[in-house]
Amino acid sequence: MNKESKKIQDELLKPMLTTTRSYWFVVLISLIIIAIGTIAWLYQVINGLWVTGLSHRIFWGIYISNFIFFIGISYSGTLISAILRLTKAGWRTPLTRMAEQITVIGIIVGFTMILIDMGRPERVFLVPYASRLQSPLFWDMLSISTYLVASLIFFYLPLIPDMAILRDYFAGQPASRINNLRRHFYSFLAIRWKGTEAQKKALHKAMGFMSVILIPIAIMSHTVIAFIFAMTWRVGWHSTIFGPYFVVAAIFSGTAAIIIVMTIMRKVYNLQDYITFKHYRNMAYVLFLLLGGYLYFTVTEYFTTAYRASIHDMELLEELFFGRYAWYFWFFIIIGMLIPGLLLLIASWKYESETAVKAIFTASVFIVLGMWVKRYIIIVPALARPFVEEDWSIYNPTWVEWAITFAGGAAFILTFAVFTKLFPIISIWEIQEEYEKEHITKISKILESGKLTTEKE
Repeated sequence: MNKESKKIQDELLKPMLTTTRSYWFVVLISLIIIAIGTIAWLYQVINGLWVTGLSHRIFWGIYISNFIFFIGISYSGTLISAILRLTKAGWRTPLTRMAEQITVIGIIVGFTMILIDMGRPERVFLVPYASRLQSPLFWDMLSISTYLVASLIFFYLPLIPDMAILRDYFAGQPASRINNLRRHFYSFLAIRWKGTEAQKKALHKAMGFMSVILIPIAIMSHTVIAFIFAMTWRVGWHSTIFGPYFVVAAIFSGTAAIIIVMTIMRKVYNLQDYITFKHYRNMAYVLFLLLGGYLYFTVTEYFTTAYRASIHDMELLEELFFGRYAWYFWFFIIIGMLIPGLLLLIASWKYESETAVKAIFTASVFIVLGMWVKRYIIIVPALARPFVEEDWSIYNPTWVEWAITFAGGAAFILTFAVFTKLFPIISIWEIQEEYEKEHITKISKILESGKLTTEKE
């Protein structure tokens, strides 16, 4: 190992090996919130779903909003890792590990929300037996399970060389119970990795294969989620654009999520040398492009509905634009789309600055908040609108639902924090490999330049 590779290894292992008070504070707060959420869930299991704001008419609420939201942000791994790996974009290297972690954690937390919404979580085992084959709910469970398995494999494959690095690192540390435990743990995950050319070739081939199959699996997963709503006659859901609309929304929120995470990791662990202004510039371009695409779908959704001007559609739009759900709708439009667009434009004037980083980060936070609200106004207003001449139903989430919702967010944060202590948050071997490629390219240019000079002489 050369001097530069050793430096990269030491710098990227530091977040794993050093733990600050702020880290333990985040862990403690997350555990407290999760404990409160667990108590709320047990209270719900014992007393039934009547402790929530759900009813026989509004049977889905913020639990399903959370489910769609977390599955959506899991698309960060699909975008950053799978697509950019296939395009061989070298700049994505410091971001892939974080994106893949978000993917795995997002799917797990999102799926947990489904179990909580069922009221009787043990009944999930009846789904394969009691479901109808033509039901979107059955295919939703199947697609998400497939997506989770594929994402775990895709997360694990690039870990293997780093596990070997950690195995060798702890083998050279003073003998202790914790060091021996960690060495055995990483030895098991490294599966006898030696870094031979044959192993590297096989690994790259496997990663390429998983990148190819993960993209359609991810698209299928969120499209099936959209079909749960679109394949009904309910006003506000019966739309042919829901499939691509949901997919673009997922990639949009997932991109914002990875920007938030990479900014926090960059600040907390001083990774400015690895996560540079170039990464923010490129991610901002992607985010702005997705913002434009999502804005197009949003305008199309509401414009075509308003132009059709059926009585039931107009009742729903009136409630969204001016009625009881107007606050949520305009929060989504202004905070979730317009202000982030302005912030991204401001950042484009001077990308090579910390001011631009703050603007892009703030835009991403607003987008994530706005996209959660958007999931809410997709679900609740459509269910609240009566089928017959009755009053609109009212849905007020109770403390149980909010406690479980915040617990889901805390579980996401806690799991990610634990991952940062188990695995390098930036792929060490890929950074080293990228450095070696750049070094070889520079030497080749120097040699070529010298050769041309000699020929001229």
